[in-house]
Amino acid sequence: MMAEPFIIRKRVYPDGDIVEIRPWSVDKSPDKPHGFKYSLVYIREGERIIGYDNAERKGDHRHYGDKTYPYEFKGIDKLFEDFFNDVRRFRNED
Repeated sequence: MMAEPFIIRKRVYPDGDIVEIRPWSVDKSPDKPHGFKYSLVYIREGERIIGYDNAERKGDHRHYGDKTYPYEFKGIDKLFEDFFNDVRRFRNED
C-alpha cells in the first residue's frame, strides 16, 4: 500500500512561526508497527525548533532544538497532544 496522508495542515502564526503536520497511513512494518508515518514540525525564522517524526529506520523520536530524543508512540491523538503541548510551552502559551 502506498502511504496515504490523512491530514495535512500548515499554520502560520502572526509572528511568522510555522506549524506543519503530515501524518500518513502506511502498512504496519517492523519500522512502523503502529501503521503511521508522520512529521510534525514547529519552525521559527526558517529553523526547526520542535519536531516529531519517524523517518525511515530511525523509529519514533522528537527533536527539540539541536537535540534528538526517543519518543514512545501511544497513538495519533497522543502524538498531536504531545507536539502541541511542546509548542505551547515554547511559545509560553501554557
